[in-house]
Amino acid sequence: MVKLSRRWTCIWRSKIWFLLPGLVGVTVFALLPFADMAIRSFSNGIGNYRTVSGNGAFQLAVCNTLRFAGIGIPILLVFSFFVALGIYKSKWMRFLKSIYLLPMAVPTAVLVLIWKAFFHKAGLFNQLLAVFGIREIDWLGSEAAFWTLIISYIWKNLGYTVVLWIAGMMSVPESLAEAARVDGATERQCVRYVVLPQLKPVFYTITMLSFLNSFKVFREAYLVAGAYPQKSMYLLQHLFQNWFTNLEIDKMAAAGVLLAVFFVGCSLALQRLWGGMN
Repeated sequence: MVKLSRRWTCIWRSKIWFLLPGLVGVTVFALLPFADMAIRSFSNGIGNYRTVSGNGAFQLAVCNTLRFAGIGIPILLVFSFFVALGIYKSKWMRFLKSIYLLPMAVPTAVLVLIWKAFFHKAGLFNQLLAVFGIREIDWLGSEAAFWTLIISYIWKNLGYTVVLWIAGMMSVPESLAEAARVDGATERQCVRYVVLPQLKPVFYTITMLSFLNSFKVFREAYLVAGAYPQKSMYLLQHLFQNWFTNLEIDKMAAAGVLLAVFFVGCSLALQRLWGGMN
């Protein structure tokens, strides 16, 4: 018994030393800066929060960001699932996965040039519309700019999400689907009643990753349209960038705390929803 206790003590100590560098890194580079930001946000009491919540640019950025996440993420999840379902078990699956992952390998600067070539007033999309007699669209200077952002987000993240769906499908025991087919289930019923219930853990992970990746679309939006794009493209990242340029630290601190609370709330809500589905 004593030997067993000593063994567990040694294992625990080795784990502590293994985890210590990561814990120190997270504390120094994440927890302490966030604590400092939270303290700064109350430098004027709750005045900073009142200023931020009443700021028109903040309200516009929040509405656009929520709209973008509420539309882009469901489209990405549904579209990538059906794409993954279509190429799953295909003999070309490895090749197709490589093709779908190509957008992630494209440098952002090159991607920006591609989008400018497509969405410029004299770009490829408008030339294609002209063939069918449709008037040209100002993709980056009108409300269509929002849908440009949606297209960019889906194109950039589709391949990665498809690979995650396929990985989840490969973990589903084939015997379950075979048993359902023996009982007379169609392929659609197998997907609905066998595959989808087994993909609930993967669905939670993919949704969280898609939510986090939705905030990375700012790079393309900033390089394409600048710091002050068309109103429908103005996201929280634009707001933080402009406040940082003007050194409005108190506003950034208050907005950062609100954003962190929002992130935690969304994560807990999704986790509770996922737990209720199981």
